[in-house]
Amino acid sequence: MQRFEINKTVIDSIQELIEKGADAKLRIKLKDFHYADIAEIIYELSTDQAIYLIKLLDSEKTAEALAEVDEDTRERILEKLSVKEIAEEISELDSDDAADLMAELSEERQERVMSEITDTSHVDDIRELLAYDENTAGGLMAKEMVVVQEGLSVLKCLNAMRAQAEEVTRVHSIYVVDDKKRLKGRLSLKDLITANSKAIVKDVYIPKVDFVTADVSGEEVAKIMTKYDLEAIPVVNDRKVLLGRITIDDIVDLIKEEAEKDYQLAAGLSNDVEADDTIFQLTRARLPWLFLGLLGGLGSVFILKDFEAVMENPELRNLFFYTPLIAAMAGNVGVQSSAIIVQGLANDVVKGSLLSLLIKEVSLSLINGFALAIILIIFGLLINQDISISLTIAGSMMGVIIIAALIGTFIPIFLNKRGIDPAIATGPFITTCNDIFGIFLFFYIAKIFLGF
Repeated sequence: MQRFEINKTVIDSIQELIEKGADAKLRIKLKDFHYADIAEIIYELSTDQAIYLIKLLDSEKTAEALAEVDEDTRERILEKLSVKEIAEEISELDSDDAADLMAELSEERQERVMSEITDTSHVDDIRELLAYDENTAGGLMAKEMVVVQEGLSVLKCLNAMRAQAEEVTRVHSIYVVDDKKRLKGRLSLKDLITANSKAIVKDVYIPKVDFVTADVSGEEVAKIMTKYDLEAIPVVNDRKVLLGRITIDDIVDLIKEEAEKDYQLAAGLSNDVEADDTIFQLTRARLPWLFLGLLGGLGSVFILKDFEAVMENPELRNLFFYTPLIAAMAGNVGVQSSAIIVQGLANDVVKGSLLSLLIKEVSLSLINGFALAIILIIFGLLINQDISISLTIAGSMMGVIIIAALIGTFIPIFLNKRGIDPAIATGPFITTCNDIFGIFLFFYIAKIFLGF
């Protein structure tokens, strides 16, 4: 496949050809472009220019490009395409992509579009997929696949496969079903080709096949396919009737979306946003977490006010200057601990009891805290600081590090068990909590040691 670099020069030349209405030159220029390149070009064009391109090129290519572009761009384009034009695009797509595109239309417009599609079986497939939650195996699967009956001879099986393969973009697996369409296993092309033409499929298929039910979450499907290194996985109902199949490209898209979502949650964004979104959308995504940070900051102010007597004591005044250091250490340790746990939960590698995990974090915190405490004491000696003050600060910091690690470990696991995305615990939420607890513990422990 030839790869094209989509840069400003390419976009400018395409825009110029569109403005001139040079349709023949545009078709020639874009003839060998992959649909993913077309999608990238569409993203860079204005809505009117994108629509001009979609109407000009073959639906076979533009349909895939439409499925590839981001939702906001696609939504703007669909609003300006006629029902018939949308139907032409959807007719060229596999059922899973067609259902995803159709889901962005109103119910009334969905019906009008489907009435324009002549392939009734394709319409039935789309209707079935629209009934599933988009974040489940049913919502991810496609209906296009190669399926053979277990009672067929090898020769008839090959003929059936040829007929079905014309409608399937990629043949990842050949699934075997019984007369009630229940999944029985899968066929190996090697075994099929080397088998006697009169042999029965039942005698050569592989009964062991991984599968998921339609109600399984997309995240669970991704874990299964990643664990067993699968390119495709069949989807069945509770009676094991074969419904469809999910391919690795769908899972890669899901993993990418989840990673982006978790990254934004960790960065303190409450909604899925892009750099080119409106100021209102960006503000709505950022403001809730900034408000939480403000509340945390105000909480720290009240805590410091409770210990303002320290400022009146010349010997203890230095404690206040270490407040930013303690808050930073608490935040950093908490984020480190929560990030490791969240990553482990996502990869399904968090094993053992909660108590064992907490004990491990305490042990790790003691080692790290002790090493950092020694550095603080040495620093105190270098600046001629009272040794009791240095020891108090070092001991307080160790306590803060242990508590921050425990919070960073416990909260993600607690959120996960309550069905809340634990990625929240790697962002401003955990940082703010640890800042407040860190400052409070610092002065409280210092008060016990120094008696102020």
